[in-house]
Formats: sequence, C-alpha cells, structure tokens
Amino acid sequence: MSRMERPKAMSLTDAAAARVKEIMAQRETPAVGLRVGVKARGCSGLSYFVEYADAKKPFEEVVEEKGVTLLLDPASTMFLLGTEMDYKEDKFQSGFVFTNPNEKGRCGCGESFTV
Repeated sequence: MSRMERPKAMSLTDAAAARVKEIMAQRETPAVGLRVGVKARGCSGLSYFVEYADAKKPFEEVVEEKGVTLLLDPASTMFLLGTEMDYKEDKFQSGFVFTNPNEKGRCGCGESFTV
C-alpha cells in the first residue's frame, strides 16, 4: 500500500522565492530561512509577520521550495495551512502578499484578517 504524501503547509510563487533569495543574500549574518507566522494584531484580529530565522525552533514546520526555506511558527500553522506567499511590487508599495484559503474577512486597510 502506498502512503499518501502530505501536502505542504504553505507554498510560494516564483516572485516570492526570488525576493526571499534577494533579502537573504543582503543580510550580513547568515540565516537558516525566513520565519512566517501570524500575530494577534489589527482591527480584524490577525496579521502576518515575516522575520529572519537564525535557527529552527522546536516544533516549527519547515517548507523548502524553489531554493528557499520557510519556517512556520508552530502557533500559526493552523492559520497558514494552504496559504500561498507571493511578492508584489507596484508604483506605491512592495511586499509579501498572502493568499490564504482560511481567511473569512479582511479589515478595510488590508493589514489584518480573520479566520
């Protein structure tokens, strides 16, 4: 009997992978990857965070895709399942954008969400 492979908790687009590689290369101190998670913040309740990960913390899920490593904050994993991380740049702003199938709504400013 073949065992089904578990789907990745999170995925990233080519644009996001390219930007992660760029910012990791610019950092003076090497990092093992980027840590992604959510924090209680904003008018809708939750907000995404992205930070350098100097080491893997206990219970973090590791996503290795397109040559980059993401470490998912263990308290955030259930909110991130199925999320796609992208990087967008236009005349007025640039940054990582998250498409999360678990989101039920966003605040008017777009900075926070609810599940």
